[in-house]
Amino acid sequence: MSDNATGLGKIAQAFDFSGRTVAITGGAGILGSAIACALAECGANVAILDVKLDAGQALLERTGKQAARAALFPVDVLQMESLREAASKVLERFGAADCLINAAGGNRPQATTGADTKFFDLPAEALRWVFDLNILGTILPCQVFGKIMAEKGGGVVLNISSMNAFRPLTRIPAYSAAKAGVSNFTQWLAVHMAQEYSPRIRVNAIAPGFFLTDQNRFLLQNRKTGELTERGKQILAHTPMGRFGNPEDLFGAVLWLLSPASEFVTGTIVPIDGGFSAYSGV
Repeated sequence: MSDNATGLGKIAQAFDFSGRTVAITGGAGILGSAIACALAECGANVAILDVKLDAGQALLERTGKQAARAALFPVDVLQMESLREAASKVLERFGAADCLINAAGGNRPQATTGADTKFFDLPAEALRWVFDLNILGTILPCQVFGKIMAEKGGGVVLNISSMNAFRPLTRIPAYSAAKAGVSNFTQWLAVHMAQEYSPRIRVNAIAPGFFLTDQNRFLLQNRKTGELTERGKQILAHTPMGRFGNPEDLFGAVLWLLSPASEFVTGTIVPIDGGFSAYSGV
């Protein structure tokens, strides 16, 4: 067998997640659930961590024949005791926690500016909720599951950043600032884990562009007609590929960053945006 053939064989093996356990916070959300199903199909044990138990149960039913490798664990990503209890149950169920995906996050209408809501009037409570969910909701799970990886000497963390981290978008100040913080924290943690614990612990992030999710659907589409809003039209006009993303568009980058195929990649944020971040507008 040639060296090239051997190399290709290793690549094929890299995307076989059999025997590996991936914990996903916000795993019952639109993007998190799609990623969970993709990983289950690749043979992974999938621990779905979410406060939305009904949505989590529906996700388990969607996994079909892979359901035996998936389990739902109730968790509040802003409560350390809740995270520790969930991590303990994940270890009890699957015997390991090899990867962590931080997909918990979101915005709140009360923290969004508009024609009738000025920046100066945004309530501190709403701003704090958005910031805490996205920043602390990423940092705290890393403390809990990162410790497991540090004790084992290996593992992968994948955070979910956003286009907002590259260039802040209008109307959503707390979410934009929080996602910029997620990208910065991703780089910090990548260096910290490699230097202080093991170079076999990698930390990266993906930065999705514009996907139709529960969070932003009616900012991009008219609720009644389904037609594009002015904001939706502006986004597509600045997206060279001319469309919104589908959850499936995340799979390639996610599987690559979680797999040994990216074993020399850490501290990076990968845009998945149809070219939005590369386009200057002219």
